Amino acid sequence: MRPAPAAALLFASAAAALLARHTASVAVLAVLLLLVCLRAPGARRWPYLVGALGSSAALFVVTPFVERLPGTVFWSGPAVPVIGTLDVTSTELSGALFNALRLAAVSLAFAAYALLLDHDRLVQAAGFARRSVLAVVLATRLVPALERDAAGLVEALRGRGIEPGGLRGRARLLSPLLAGSLERSLNLAEAMEARGFGRSGATRLPPPTWTVVDRGALVAAGLAIAVGALWL
Repeated sequence: MRPAPAAALLFASAAAALLARHTASVAVLAVLLLLVCLRAPGARRWPYLVGALGSSAALFVVTPFVERLPGTVFWSGPAVPVIGTLDVTSTELSGALFNALRLAAVSLAFAAYALLLDHDRLVQAAGFARRSVLAVVLATRLVPALERDAAGLVEALRGRGIEPGGLRGRARLLSPLLAGSLERSLNLAEAMEARGFGRSGATRLPPPTWTVVDRGALVAAGLAIAVGALWL
């Protein structure tokens, strides 16, 4: 599948999760997007999965303690100034589960976009908004680029007999990682200028023809948004 319809399908899945009103519908979308993310290599996917699922779990845990909604009380805790009595009710739990699944679905859709799509081909497909798409692609590649730089620094330190262990040892890598990212941005800007990026009359390779799967993905994207708004 071409990256443009794949990106549209992922965007539609996230939009459907935001428009859905039933917990079961959002849960199905989150599970499907999780299965899509599991197709990525394990070494690359775990930071995205930890971030998506960890933030969703944190939202589920914290929400009942910051909301005060009626319902069956499962747990009643101490009274906190300004906040009031800490309690957990059935309404708060159901709302927390719904919002956590919605956050997981949206986060997993972004994770699938970052892990599985060919961003170079996506930029080529978006000729009408190439500058905007390029900015999005560069932001998406920031984390993978920092991961590769960090792995190279760790290997170089180990070759010199230094093992960067613990939080403090890893924190020392931030300064060289920042310097490397700034140097890479300057090299990228020089390369784009040397290749005439943004000038008129640029030539492009003829794009491949759209297949039935690509057109079907665009139709499915529109249907996903409509179904999420009307029935889910």
